[in-house]
Amino acid sequence: MLTVTELARRCHVSRATILYYERTGILSPTQRSENGYRWYGDEEIRKLEAIVAYRSYGLSLDNIKGLLDRHKNSSQSSILKDHFYQLEGEIHKLKEQQKAIVALLQEPSLLDGQMMTKNRWIAIMEAAGFDQASMFAWHHKFEQMEPEQHQKFLESLGMESEEIRKTRTLKP
Repeated sequence: MLTVTELARRCHVSRATILYYERTGILSPTQRSENGYRWYGDEEIRKLEAIVAYRSYGLSLDNIKGLLDRHKNSSQSSILKDHFYQLEGEIHKLKEQQKAIVALLQEPSLLDGQMMTKNRWIAIMEAAGFDQASMFAWHHKFEQMEPEQHQKFLESLGMESEEIRKTRTLKP
C-alpha cells in the first residue's frame, strides 16, 4: 500500500493531481486510515498508471473515466480512434492557418521546411531501408486497409490527382 505522496512519486505526478483525480471521481484510495491518510493498492496504482498514459495521449478525463469504468458503450479502440481523428482535424486546421498566414505574408518559403512533400517522404522511406518494391507494397497495403486515409495522406504530400490515382492502384 502506498500513501498519496508515495503514489505521486511512483507515477511521476503531483500529489495535487492525485487529489484532483479523487475529487473528480476517477481515482479513489483503497482505504483511509483513522487519521485520514489515503492508502492506495495495486489496483489503484495500475489505474493511475493508465490515467497518466491516457492523459499523455491527450484524452480528456471524461473519456478516460469511460475507458476505466467500462460501463459506457465506448471501447478503448473507439475512444482512441475518435481522439486520433479529432487530432487529425486539428492538424488540418492548423495547416490551413499556416497556409493563410503564408499567403498574407507572401512568403511561400516559410512552408518549405514545415510541410511533408512526396520527395521528403520518399527520402524517409529510403533511409528506413525501403526499395521501390517495398514502397509499392506499403502503398498497396495502406490502400487495402484504409483507402480513405490513404487518399488523404497522398493529398497531404501535395500530389496531383492523377499521380494519386496511379499510386493508389500500385501492385507489389
